[in-house]
Amino acid sequence: MTFTPTDYDAYDFANRRHIGPSPAEMKDMLDVIGVGSLDDLIDRTVPKTIRQEKPLDFGAPLSESQLLDRMRAVAGKNKVLTSLIGQGYHNTVTPPAIQRNIFENPAWYTAYTPYQPEISQGRLEALLNYQTMICDLTGLDIANASLLDESTAAAEAMTMAQRSAKSKSNVFFVDEACHPQNIDVIRTRAEPLGIEIRIGRPSDLKADEVFGAIFQYPGTNGLLRDFTPQMEALHAAKAIGIVIADPMALCLLKEPGQMGADIAVGSTQRFGVPLGYGGPHAAYMACRDALKRAMPGRIVGVSIDARGNRAYRLSLQTREQHIRREKATSNVCTAQALLAVMASMYAVFHGPSGLKAIAQGIHARTVKMAEGLRKAGFDVFPKKVFDTITVEVGAFQGAILKSAVEEGLNLRKVGDNRIGITLDEVTTAETIAAVWRAFGITTPVPEGTSYDLPDALVRESDYLTHEIFHMNRAETEMMRYMRRLSDRDLALDRAMIPLGSCTMKLNAAVEMMPVSWKELNALHPFVPADQAEGYTEILGDLSAKLCEITGYAGFSMQPNSGAQGEYAGLLTIRNYHIANGEGERDVCLIPMSAHGTNPASAQMVGWKVVPIKSAANGDIDLQDFAAKAHEHSASLAAAMITYPSTHGVFEETVTEVCKIVHDHGGQVYIDGANMNAMVGLSRPGDLGGDVSHLNLHKTFCIPHGGGGPGMGPIGVQAHLIPHLPGHVEQGGDRAVSAAPYGSPSILPISWAYCLMMGGEGLTQATRVAILNANYIAARLKDAYPILYKGPLGHVAHECILDTRPFADHGVTVEDIAKRLMDCGFHAPTMSWPISGTLMVEPTESETKAELDRFCDAMLAIREEIADVESGKLTRDASPLAHAPHTVEDLVGDWDRTYSREQGCFPPGAFRVDKYWPPVNRVDNVWGDRNLTCTCPPMSDYAEAAE
Repeated sequence: MTFTPTDYDAYDFANRRHIGPSPAEMKDMLDVIGVGSLDDLIDRTVPKTIRQEKPLDFGAPLSESQLLDRMRAVAGKNKVLTSLIGQGYHNTVTPPAIQRNIFENPAWYTAYTPYQPEISQGRLEALLNYQTMICDLTGLDIANASLLDESTAAAEAMTMAQRSAKSKSNVFFVDEACHPQNIDVIRTRAEPLGIEIRIGRPSDLKADEVFGAIFQYPGTNGLLRDFTPQMEALHAAKAIGIVIADPMALCLLKEPGQMGADIAVGSTQRFGVPLGYGGPHAAYMACRDALKRAMPGRIVGVSIDARGNRAYRLSLQTREQHIRREKATSNVCTAQALLAVMASMYAVFHGPSGLKAIAQGIHARTVKMAEGLRKAGFDVFPKKVFDTITVEVGAFQGAILKSAVEEGLNLRKVGDNRIGITLDEVTTAETIAAVWRAFGITTPVPEGTSYDLPDALVRESDYLTHEIFHMNRAETEMMRYMRRLSDRDLALDRAMIPLGSCTMKLNAAVEMMPVSWKELNALHPFVPADQAEGYTEILGDLSAKLCEITGYAGFSMQPNSGAQGEYAGLLTIRNYHIANGEGERDVCLIPMSAHGTNPASAQMVGWKVVPIKSAANGDIDLQDFAAKAHEHSASLAAAMITYPSTHGVFEETVTEVCKIVHDHGGQVYIDGANMNAMVGLSRPGDLGGDVSHLNLHKTFCIPHGGGGPGMGPIGVQAHLIPHLPGHVEQGGDRAVSAAPYGSPSILPISWAYCLMMGGEGLTQATRVAILNANYIAARLKDAYPILYKGPLGHVAHECILDTRPFADHGVTVEDIAKRLMDCGFHAPTMSWPISGTLMVEPTESETKAELDRFCDAMLAIREEIADVESGKLTRDASPLAHAPHTVEDLVGDWDRTYSREQGCFPPGAFRVDKYWPPVNRVDNVWGDRNLTCTCPPMSDYAEAAE
């Protein structure tokens, strides 16, 4: 027999690993859609007038093994020294059990935000643990889970204070001992809102002249203060007191709640989360109970399900900014859920005794470090510290810093004649000896331990008293606990998550692996540039590729979420107008269908929002747009549009919209949320866009992490480059995030994706994303009306199923969403952008088999709806009303009009690998009326189990 070779390329990542359907499956799908080829579908869907001229070409794509070799070489250009820079960032030990079972586990990192609580119970419990930890450590009543970084949390606290204080002042006091990046981000946020920032020593505070004040604890120079007098003065003036507190220090020191603080914020990075050159890290916010409804971000609460069993959910949902829109005071959308989970597990792993031991070890080594320097004649400040000292070194600063680098250490340059040193949990006696040698001290490090905290600031209260922080410190039990929680959730490692506008695609293992390497995750964000040459190469090449993809001239990687990207983009436009002497431009045109963060972001830069109507086909109403642009011509700052539209259609008038804005002196912001329908086919910069943010956690494969991390870098045209965010550590200002590059340790994921896909692979991914969406639309169009289509009857990368007619028979969109859980699916995006609809985005990574499983499930649900419509069943007697079904339903008494088989094993559900929601439908109203946002006592669990 003659040997026949194959032309199959086993190492073609794009077409063999990332893209789901095979060529044969694509042909079958095209037949269902009714087009002859994929090229034909794209030509009929994407208007020729907006297609890019040149194909993407990044050179030959890399295989997985080639990618890892390239990553190793580039990461190896970073120099990993021991960082004692501090300034809010610390070395920490990630317990291997947490690294393996949380950080590197797709069951945790591929999950979506827990908006569907019944299939998110594991994450929600872990985040409830996080909130409990924060409340305990800060001594305050309620905490969220979580914010982006310490600096933005401080800025959020300032605006929260302004809307909560009864003082009429517009002045906000900032402790001069706050970390420089915190002060800079606070200033950035304050200026467009007309808030006057007053910086000084706590003793300079004139409480009756401010609406609030913020203090760093410990101070950036190590100083420890009791802010009780300042809090009393602020309260007497009806103002709000805020403390930025290090949670590790709070294991030993008096908590902000005991000082009378109203709000506490900070970073939980040193609770087991790697430095990562600046992120991602979970920030926290806690407050008094009376302020909880003004708190931004997400709060996990305790409720009950339909059987009365305990269930977790996101509480106070009306605080969500997509409801407040232009009345919003925050545009917080992404949290840092994965990192918050890690930090909470660190507390569970160590328990209160372990945390106290770690904290006192850090403090004791700091005392020893300071004593040695003092004995050698150095002036060390302050006298009593937790983990940070500042040393007067005069003209020797440069020589000592250089000597420290030769010892493998980074110290902090403070002014021209001082050096800062911050110790952490990985500091050893050898580290102390190396620091001393850099200062010219050759004395051996003595044995023994001593402590020297201010008596008035020694913590007196207990913390982490809940049983969860006492029962899981043996690794066997810890491992089982993390497994139990992940088993309660439905993440991308189990099933397709077809959320419109959220782009839940493959997060390939090979893309994720480098994030764990110390060469990438052990760098402090403020190390000298020559120690981060690997990151410089990654950032530079990724930026260049994103410029080629988008048609923009430059990128800022600083925004660490999509909403931050919106805010940074609008600030950039605002800075441009001011520089041109047109600072009076303050009107922003926004379509009614826009993401809720759009009007919130516009409000945050001090602009007025003017809404634009939608036409009958879902497009921007061009007549209304032109009229509003003309009406506000003299004050038009910008227009914010999403492309393809939020309705899942390529609008052919987009270039005309951009021209209208430019003709009236405004700038065009194109939201990049739907970039997955454009890469390789069309570039926002060519359409007339001046700035766009990209959701790297959507289009470019950074996983959603159960609600974060995210990255939202912004691309801009050349004229806007000088107005991009700067950073105080790089000699700039107007920062929007704590670190210069946001959350840079996850950027290698997107870079790896681009390198392995290549330009041709990225373009094919876009084409298949459009194919998959049109295949679902074609299969479901007779059962569910497709709400918006292009001129030739096709959708972009997502489609909206109209489920509103079923409400006439009592069947809601929520019923369909919950019934999909029984089939083993996360529901599509529910009631957005159109109330009562489902927006479906399958992405290019889903196979035809999974698409068919979803369609089969949706068609079976439609038959159940038909039973209600025909009167065969009432809505309340149908499986729709009782969904989701749990094991308790399966084994308990059964008196329903449909069979257990129909209820528990509907089409689409696996038999052997059936996913069982851990709770029945959650009662949101009960949860808000009985708000509990910390861990309930274990006795409550026992009662619920009985």
